[in-house]
Amino acid sequence: MIKEVIKSHEEKMKKSLELLKHELQSLKAGRANPAMLDKITVDYYGTPTHISSLATITVPEPRVLLIQPWDKSVVKSIEKAIQKSDLGINPVADGNVVRLVIPELTEETRKNLVKVVKKHGEDAKVAIRSIRRDANEKIKALKKEGVSEDEIKRAEDEIQKMTDNFIKEIDKLVEAKEKEIMTV
Repeated sequence: MIKEVIKSHEEKMKKSLELLKHELQSLKAGRANPAMLDKITVDYYGTPTHISSLATITVPEPRVLLIQPWDKSVVKSIEKAIQKSDLGINPVADGNVVRLVIPELTEETRKNLVKVVKKHGEDAKVAIRSIRRDANEKIKALKKEGVSEDEIKRAEDEIQKMTDNFIKEIDKLVEAKEKEIMTV
């Protein structure tokens, strides 16, 4: 019973870590990255559709994203969706493709991006700690079902070690993203 609680909460922690990785990938750090477009949807025949579902997104140069829609009629819609987004990049459409040139980062932009990265990291840590608290509560509830104090203590220690490992992993991801932002 304890093993199931630990396993299910470990999966939740893994999902939180994956979410953080995805969030960090979608930040623009001076390099072109197709993940930057993941949150942008285009109105495609009345249905909000992700750009990646409508087009091929390539990186022909380190600071250029090239979006080639399969249906050429959607080029203008993609261009408008990118302009309305919070990307802060002006798309250039030539009828068949949309080009995004990622601008160089200024020192102020770098500092702001680092703050955003740290906030995402802190949010992920809060989520991990919340999962730990939930797991500990469920394990303590097992005491009423006859689980011994020693088993509960061992399970809590195991959950704490697991939490510490995920927190270290979050710190590594945040630190790596900060270095990437400051060196680009």
